[in-house]
Amino acid sequence: MEIIPAIDLIGGQCVRLTEGDFAQQTTYDADPLAVAQRFEAAGVRRLHLVDLDGARARQPVNLPVLESIARHTSLVIDFGGGLQSEQAVRQAFDAGAAQITAGSIAVREPATVQHWLQTFGADRILIGADFRDNHISINAWAEQSERTVAEFIRGYLTDGATTFVCTDVSKDGKLQGPSLVTYRELRTQLPAARLVASGGVTTLADVEALVEVGMHGAIIGKAIYEGTITLADLRTFL
Repeated sequence: MEIIPAIDLIGGQCVRLTEGDFAQQTTYDADPLAVAQRFEAAGVRRLHLVDLDGARARQPVNLPVLESIARHTSLVIDFGGGLQSEQAVRQAFDAGAAQITAGSIAVREPATVQHWLQTFGADRILIGADFRDNHISINAWAEQSERTVAEFIRGYLTDGATTFVCTDVSKDGKLQGPSLVTYRELRTQLPAARLVASGGVTTLADVEALVEVGMHGAIIGKAIYEGTITLADLRTFL
């Protein structure tokens, strides 16, 4: 299982939100490049980089940060936030992203994301499956879709997608443990999907449990910044 630390950006700084709420923001570091370099020095190979300013603006805002991290580390970066057009996706790739995560647009405009999959390839386009109570969350997590997360993933598998970032928004940033029951069900129902767990990963035991479930990756954010999981703890998995 791949360990994927997260850096969320507001104003060029490393922050974390709780349940995606901008009113519940904690700033952890003013230098995201230094944070990324610490990850790399610990043996991490991948990075989940989220442009929260871009998500609000509906277009990328923190591309210079992406470019700096890509230039000064060898991390494989997946980038998300504000990617609403093919031009924006190309800008992210030009700035050094190896992959992008199609979030809310994958729910709102499936034809657009299907085109991206065909244009750039499934290895470069990850699908964000944000959910609460097993149903897809939309509109910055403020509303629930009628579609279950399994139905959503199954549809994109048919379209050629392979990798899905599955975020339980009710757990995001709350350090309450990941959604093991949901992930176990998804692994059973959708064995062809590469599933990356996101939200709630708090302890080393959580990471071990996700390995046991058979997840392909785990995104870890607040736990690293708060010290409930250390980079030294994660070396076994790197």
